[in-house]
Amino acid sequence: MICFALTGGIACGKSFFGGILSGLGVEVVDADEVVRALHAPGGKAAHAVRQAFGPEYIGPDGATDRKRLGELVFADDSARRRLEALLHPLVRQHILDWKASEPRPDFRCAQIPLLFESGWEADWDATVTVESPLALRLDRLAARGLSREDALRRIAAQLPAEVRRAKADFTIENDESADAAALRARASDLLKKLRALHP
Repeated sequence: MICFALTGGIACGKSFFGGILSGLGVEVVDADEVVRALHAPGGKAAHAVRQAFGPEYIGPDGATDRKRLGELVFADDSARRRLEALLHPLVRQHILDWKASEPRPDFRCAQIPLLFESGWEADWDATVTVESPLALRLDRLAARGLSREDALRRIAAQLPAEVRRAKADFTIENDESADAAALRARASDLLKKLRALHP
């Protein structure tokens, strides 16, 4: 079994690419989905947020008010670091438990937006980053309802694209020329290269 991590900047299309990999038979787990589950009512993250940030960041249903918390942590680096210190160990343990679980398919892929920022790259046989031009990322974030200022702040909270490219074993280009067919071809090529590296 080959276990690899998929990362990339916000609005670079890693979730879309992860969906393509899933369609090719790769078992994929999304760290964002893990985070959502941990922030749900009764989740470990919701409890930790209440303790660290106060009940005003918890909704009436007992889940983390992620919108309100997001506004805080993307405007305050120290708050973001506090949240990451609480959340990252919970997410990492969940993903490592999944990675070790049976049955063992040919490929497992974990989508982890802050893979390199968290220092988790050594957990994987290979690392892959999906990258897009800044203008395209800003267009995608505007379509999600973010102002240019908010979008740039969220992009700045992650490693620069050139650092991810340098750290990753493979880079998938998701630019204006990359339609679904092109990305599927790039995904197939990636799996061939991974097989060759880890026969």
